[in-house]
Amino acid sequence: MSDAGSPSITVPEGFTLHTENTSHILISSKGEAFLNPVQEFNRDLSVACIRVWSEELNREKETKWKQTQERRAKREADADAKAGQQKDQKKPKMESGEQSNDPEDNSPGDDPATGNTLSEVNKREYRPHKFVLLEALSATGLRSIRYAKEIPLVRFVIANDLSASATAAMKRNVELNGLGPSPDPTESALSSSMISEHQPHDRGKVRINEGDACALMYNHRTEKTRVDVVDLDPYGTAAPFIDGAVQCINDGGLLCVTCTDLSVLATTNYPEKCFSNYGGIPVKAEYCHESALRLVLHTLSTSASRYGRYIEPQLSLSIDFYVRLFVRIHSAPIEVKKAASKTAMYYICQGCQSFYEQPLGRMIDKVHERSGNVNLLFKTQAGPSVGQKCTECGSAQHIAGPMWSGPLHNNNFLSKVLEHLESNQGKYGTAVRMRGMLTVAKEELHVPFYFTPSRIAGFFHSICPPLDDVASALLNAGYRVSRSHALAGSLKTNATRQDVHDVFRSWVKKHPVRMDKISETSLARQLLAKEARTEAIFSRHPQSVTQASKIKLVRYQQNPAPNWGPGTKADSGTKRKREEEDE
Repeated sequence: MSDAGSPSITVPEGFTLHTENTSHILISSKGEAFLNPVQEFNRDLSVACIRVWSEELNREKETKWKQTQERRAKREADADAKAGQQKDQKKPKMESGEQSNDPEDNSPGDDPATGNTLSEVNKREYRPHKFVLLEALSATGLRSIRYAKEIPLVRFVIANDLSASATAAMKRNVELNGLGPSPDPTESALSSSMISEHQPHDRGKVRINEGDACALMYNHRTEKTRVDVVDLDPYGTAAPFIDGAVQCINDGGLLCVTCTDLSVLATTNYPEKCFSNYGGIPVKAEYCHESALRLVLHTLSTSASRYGRYIEPQLSLSIDFYVRLFVRIHSAPIEVKKAASKTAMYYICQGCQSFYEQPLGRMIDKVHERSGNVNLLFKTQAGPSVGQKCTECGSAQHIAGPMWSGPLHNNNFLSKVLEHLESNQGKYGTAVRMRGMLTVAKEELHVPFYFTPSRIAGFFHSICPPLDDVASALLNAGYRVSRSHALAGSLKTNATRQDVHDVFRSWVKKHPVRMDKISETSLARQLLAKEARTEAIFSRHPQSVTQASKIKLVRYQQNPAPNWGPGTKADSGTKRKREEEDE
């Protein structure tokens, strides 16, 4: 998106100017750093989410600050009152109408010069919390520049890259946007502990560091040097950077993660690679993109747990060719103990794609008889939840996970992001799509995995019922229904897959299939051999999915555009430097 009010910029020969919102960067024809224009949606979404998170964190800190001030004022008032009582007891009584010249005889807590109470004199104003953001893999620096220019509460951004050519490009782009070194020596001194002093360009709103991303994050894992936000947007998997990231974030901080290796996360082509990167086995089913999110969340959860920390997912999206997650990091031993009960293995039917959840742990609430206090007990989970064959169609199953089984999103956070977007649509080039995807995510049920009526109709060899008919049948049966952001035409429900299949068995009774066209050993024969336990009611339910579609929104990814996909990784710069020296 171009900024209509952007200043005229002289573009040197061999460069092209790329403008996105308020930021401008020069891209070299030599390909010194990687930039994918399609990722503008990712960057817009990140700016909005980090901005909303920073405002919420600031509100939390302001509330705590006010509570502290109130407690302090109360203590001072109590101390002043006690001191006044003691002084009155020691002071000799004066005759009627006699006045004291002792300045201490003024009312306790009063300032004789102004008449204000001391609590009013000493009252300080709250200063907004400014946060530090670390982008571990910055490439051209566009993302860091946008963060510095578009998020008001940013104190400064540390933009890091291992490539010498990338850091050279970043320096050029940072200066182009007026975010270079600060002339204020006080502000420069504040950052001396944040990034290494030997770097020549380590001051300003965007402070550039050339080095290994993991080493940089490990250098910030002590409490005094931690940052508030870490953004991981690598080429491929973010797995090698997660351990350092979860350690270097302040309590309540935000971790933003992108993974573009969906050929590993969302297929079973490379299960050994998925296990080595994410500690789990992927899913082979139409809901594989949601399982990809849950595999990454599992990695974040287990990585944080090692250090007495836990994750709170704010937003987890499967977008185009990658996943993007926004997760808050907190420290609390009791919450770490709950991680096992939010983790599960899944048995995935290779025929009808039914899934069976096997939690790894469970929590028991034990109420003390006398005090009434509730204690949590953590136990192992009984298993397995299913045999070797699928109970629906008798097909073999493959095991997937472990993966995160808790919520993918925080609805309160999503509401605030949508509110922010509503009043700032002109600031985001992809605002229409952002609004659509965030709306679907907010409506999404906090249950694992979705299905599409068209796929299940294919299993039954029947014509496909309308989306609203399937949703209404489930709602009429007392279940909840929503869409999933990960796939167009999908539904999520708290009904079991057997309940969903019963809806289709009822549908087949009204729309019979040609059994003579179905093989005796086919999947459809196995599914149709069972009778529906209850007759589905297809009459339109007032809360069917059409209610969520009254407002026309771009809810799902659009057809591939130019620059689609993760692109080609940029050269490191070291090889090019040697070639230039040889010339």
